Amino acid sequence: MARPRPSTFDKVKTVAENRRARYDYYIEDTFEAGIALTGTEVKSLRFGEGSIGESYAEVKDGEIWLVNANIPEFSHGNRFNHEPKRPRKLLLHEREINKMHGAVAREGMTLVPLSVYFNGRGRAKVELALAKGKKAHDKRETIKERDWKREAARILRDRG
Repeated sequence: MARPRPSTFDKVKTVAENRRARYDYYIEDTFEAGIALTGTEVKSLRFGEGSIGESYAEVKDGEIWLVNANIPEFSHGNRFNHEPKRPRKLLLHEREINKMHGAVAREGMTLVPLSVYFNGRGRAKVELALAKGKKAHDKRETIKERDWKREAARILRDRG
């Protein structure tokens, strides 16, 4: 029998976060994926360096790759240091890869990394989302809704 998936992921130390993704996309489903990293990349991430602001994931030959994620070279690395923006393989179950591939191919969805973090066992993970792009008027609606919630909370706090 399969172990039930937790509703939220065990994030002990968040290294990088893509905060703009929730503004630009409707998040449909999220997945936790491992990353195939070299030693100097892990050391660089443990120092809190790295950025996924302009990165995305793509399905290629039955595998999922994280593209354009920036993990800077390790400062104490030697000649075996890594390339900062190389594509990195994401480690997922085959049925998750098939689900993502189908959604990207048929429904025109995008794979967006939301955060890079270390879990409780010390493994580097990526929170990956299946997302649908928002139009300009949808973004304005999101701003209006967020401002109204903030204003409503302010009114309730002042009166109560």
